[in-house]
Amino acid sequence: MFLPEGLLDFFDVVKAEKSNEDIDLYLEEKNLAPSGYEDVKLESKGFLPEISVQDFPIRHYRVMLYIKRRRWQVVDTGQIIKRDWEIVQ
Repeated sequence: MFLPEGLLDFFDVVKAEKSNEDIDLYLEEKNLAPSGYEDVKLESKGFLPEISVQDFPIRHYRVMLYIKRRRWQVVDTGQIIKRDWEIVQ
């Protein structure tokens, strides 16, 4: 309800914290193959460095999203890939 539409299609909320002024939400990308790699054997290789994004205030609280994006390795080639968030709509 509070997050941008479609965000939970790709991310899980793993932690939420509330203080006097802030709401901090921690999200991790789901282990779902990026577009174009659905039929390729992938192995999860952890996460890229966490990024933080300030979202719209909710009832006078500043909302911060802490996002961990996933990376994968193509088993056959060893290529490291990540989802291209510029094409996700």
